[in-house]
Amino acid sequence: MICCHALLKDLKLQKFPMTGPGFKRLEEELRNLKSVERPAIIQAIAEARAHGDLSENAEYHAARERQSFIEGRIEELEMIVSAVEVIDPSQLSGDSVKFGARVELIDEETDKEAAYQIVGVYEADIKQGLLSVSSPLAKSLIGKRKGETVSVPAPGGDRSYEIVDIKYA
Repeated sequence: MICCHALLKDLKLQKFPMTGPGFKRLEEELRNLKSVERPAIIQAIAEARAHGDLSENAEYHAARERQSFIEGRIEELEMIVSAVEVIDPSQLSGDSVKFGARVELIDEETDKEAAYQIVGVYEADIKQGLLSVSSPLAKSLIGKRKGETVSVPAPGGDRSYEIVDIKYA
């Protein structure tokens, strides 16, 4: 999670591409933090205060720390949500890779196949096959066509991938 006030202020100045499902996940997280987590932590702080001396009350200090995290995350999500430009990949087409594309690749060294959808920075989840548009692999893929090979810098040396298919759905 990125949490830097300078970055958050910059969010007000620019738009970020995101798919509809990614935007809905962020909105749901924000809704949950405001309507469930925030009231629960306020209640926990009130209960901890009732136990007396706050200077040595671990429950109180833990609850205040959690409250600080929740409030910071709410602020971050509100700024991100206000700066999102939702893009529907099903409305896109073409034969080259761009934001929203589902790309099937073959690692030319291992012949291992992989499939990714290129999505916004704040919705990326590599375990779910959601590749951040700002990642080195996505940057290498943007503008390329089916059958082309891309070289991607990696810690163990450059990796080469062949683009097997490109879909917009």
